Amino acid sequence: MRSAHLGLALAVMALLATTGCKLVDNNPGAKDPAFAKIDGEFLKTGGDGDDWAFPGQSYGEARHSPLTKINDKNVSELGIAWFADMPDARGHESTPVEVDGRLFVTGPWSKVFAFEAKTGKPLWQFDPEVDKSRGVKACCDVVNRGVAVWKGKIFVGTIDGRLIALDAKTGEEIWSAQTLDPKSNGIITGFPRVVKDLVIIGNGGAEFGARGYVTAYHADTGKQAWRFYTVPNPKGEPDNAASDKVLKERAYDTWSKEPKKGDWRESGGGGTVWDAIVYDHELDQLYLGVGNGNPWNHGIRSNGEGDNLFLSSIVALKPETGEYLWHYQETPGETWDYTATQPIILATEKREGKDVKVLYHAPKNGFFFTLDRSNGKLLAADPFIKGITWSTGYDLASGRPIENPASRYEKTGQLYLANPS
Repeated sequence: MRSAHLGLALAVMALLATTGCKLVDNNPGAKDPAFAKIDGEFLKTGGDGDDWAFPGQSYGEARHSPLTKINDKNVSELGIAWFADMPDARGHESTPVEVDGRLFVTGPWSKVFAFEAKTGKPLWQFDPEVDKSRGVKACCDVVNRGVAVWKGKIFVGTIDGRLIALDAKTGEEIWSAQTLDPKSNGIITGFPRVVKDLVIIGNGGAEFGARGYVTAYHADTGKQAWRFYTVPNPKGEPDNAASDKVLKERAYDTWSKEPKKGDWRESGGGGTVWDAIVYDHELDQLYLGVGNGNPWNHGIRSNGEGDNLFLSSIVALKPETGEYLWHYQETPGETWDYTATQPIILATEKREGKDVKVLYHAPKNGFFFTLDRSNGKLLAADPFIKGITWSTGYDLASGRPIENPASRYEKTGQLYLANPS
């Protein structure tokens, strides 16, 4: 028996030698204690300020450092310590992250760069080699908003729809998953979120006819765990996704039924989740900020009918399964590109003497929303800009906006300038 085992071992070794394969660890960053500590427990608070391991600082995404040595008295003394010339003269929208003295930032075309934070010394860089022809599908340049760090890996989304896992120490690719149909008009510009060893990513492209959804992948393997569509299937068919039941029961009837040329069935409907994805570790809920519809004009997209769920909404899901929990639609039947994809911040505030877990949101429609994040109930909607013309405010009982009838240009047939625009 031992000779048989020895023969098998020699055969495997010979095969490896013949094929040129190497038995190597492709994730040495996972064994580095500085990187291994970046997990769910760490991201609940974001740490003590020594590291900034998440673009939003912590799961609550308040983007506030606990450090106090830099304050309003000495901030004017700050100056440039070093700088790095980035290779692409295109849009830069990345929030850098820092772990153990190493700085990670993304650039145009979804490239990732690692620097020594103190000196600016380049450590490594990764180029996913995106097909440059894909750039025409990016409405607002080939930008990228950053990476997620998790247990020795770095995750980045690419303009051509891939989600890629890299080793944090070396920048070597560990796995890659294609999250979009390459023939579609979808793109990825937002940064991934990691919750309970699931990497969660949405997509953009509503302007060009993409259908929105969010997908979770296993952090170690890149295998898909679940998918939630934010717009019903244009054929009324199930997608075998976490969203099938809720879209059928709650959303489908909020869109026009009679197909017309150029409507949501042809365009995909939009509703892409291209940035705001926030995890609430206190209530164990995942919040999605959903984008605008396609076509923009509600009269064309949905024959002027229905609220068009889940466009311009905050949607809460169970992070492990993608199961629907609740939603609040900020702009029903939106027709002005009023996305709800802007940053979401979690907090606790006093209301009538009680602590209430709330969600703050300032989207493109000009109102600052406060929601009870346990159930999505609207608590407040106050203007944060002057001269809003599409609505005079919100009815807190129904949660709906009090619209200016003239703003529905698709119904009046008159030119209308919405503010904000």
